[in-house]
Amino acid sequence: MDYDKNLNDNYFEKENQNNITNDSMSNEYGEINFVMSEPLIKKPKKRRIKSVMGYIALVLAAAIIGGLSGSYVTANMLNAAVEEKAAESSINAQEVKINLTDDVYFAVAVAEKSQKTVVGITTEVERQINTFWGPQKRTEQHMGSGFIVDSNGYIVTNSHVIGDGNYKNITVSLIDGSIETGNVLWYDTNLDLAIVKINKTRLPAAELGNSDELMVGEPAVAIGNPMTLDLERTVTQGIISGLNRSIQFEDGTVIEPLIQTDASINSGNSGGPLFNARGQVIGINTAKMTSAEGLGFAIPINIIKPVLTQVVTGGTFVPVYVGITGMDIETYEMLYGIDLMADYGVIIIETMKDSPAREAGLQPNDVIIEIDGKRTEYMVDIQKKLYEYKDGDKSEFKILRNGEELKLVLTLKNRPAGI
Repeated sequence: MDYDKNLNDNYFEKENQNNITNDSMSNEYGEINFVMSEPLIKKPKKRRIKSVMGYIALVLAAAIIGGLSGSYVTANMLNAAVEEKAAESSINAQEVKINLTDDVYFAVAVAEKSQKTVVGITTEVERQINTFWGPQKRTEQHMGSGFIVDSNGYIVTNSHVIGDGNYKNITVSLIDGSIETGNVLWYDTNLDLAIVKINKTRLPAAELGNSDELMVGEPAVAIGNPMTLDLERTVTQGIISGLNRSIQFEDGTVIEPLIQTDASINSGNSGGPLFNARGQVIGINTAKMTSAEGLGFAIPINIIKPVLTQVVTGGTFVPVYVGITGMDIETYEMLYGIDLMADYGVIIIETMKDSPAREAGLQPNDVIIEIDGKRTEYMVDIQKKLYEYKDGDKSEFKILRNGEELKLVLTLKNRPAGI
């Protein structure tokens, strides 16, 4: 499947490794370019080695002074030192504090805090191709990135990284070199998000930030596996270039709102984290513009937070639905040349039979402007809000109908399979 997409005559490349197989890991010019960053003023101090050496010195002194009793003390203190070092190796990212007043470049501090939470994801996808001898099945191997969000093995990535659910095998590469089998617990092709679980515990988990508080111009750091696992956990840095961006793909799917960044994002970075200067995940890298450099896009982390809560606590996620097809006002007016009596909102194109929308009285041409008091501008706003509800919950929709504001209460239902 081709993931090159377009919006306003610009072409975007969705970071799907369906375009990259094992025998094609370089760029279109057959080379991989490396960008050298400015030299560091001061390297982070390696305190753990000094701490362990201090223990060993103290233990040796005890052994010399105490004779046989010192030997007993020595054994116990050595065990304590080993246990402390083992505990340090499993420390979570949120326990590492970044002091932005230090003379250490922020990207170095972010990498030290969060690099161990980033994983490589290799997906085997079985595809049918037409040949001279008829249809044949071929197994392709694609590579992407992800990051650990819970120490019990829960990982966030893109939906297209796991073949939008059409995968044969998934393997996850950890920073210690181990390889684990991944199982998909949830994915959404419209949001391009997925949650994968591996059977391993006591893993370092990334700290999640608040993407609703982002400002244009603030620093950003991307970590992922561009092109190949040989370049695993590559760190690139830049700024937040824009907010609330949207991309429309060839199949008509629109992903919005997105974070735009000039931190370098390449094939293989898909599903990897975008961090702020404090080492908190603010987005999931998903796409880049192929016609220009320095234009990458990430899905805001807040979109997946409600899903994570349900999956981690309950093991699964069953979404509710409204039962409409719709479009944001701005896009609708641009496509059809119609000036609607609304400044913002989602216009309903169609309501589905036996859906909560139709049962509550929603109609085509109604414009949804609020859900339970929260402003609604895009279809993804509705999707994000619905992640907060479960089967049978009620929600108040404020709509515009022929210029008049109305409020309708919907009883939400679990989304049927296939919708």
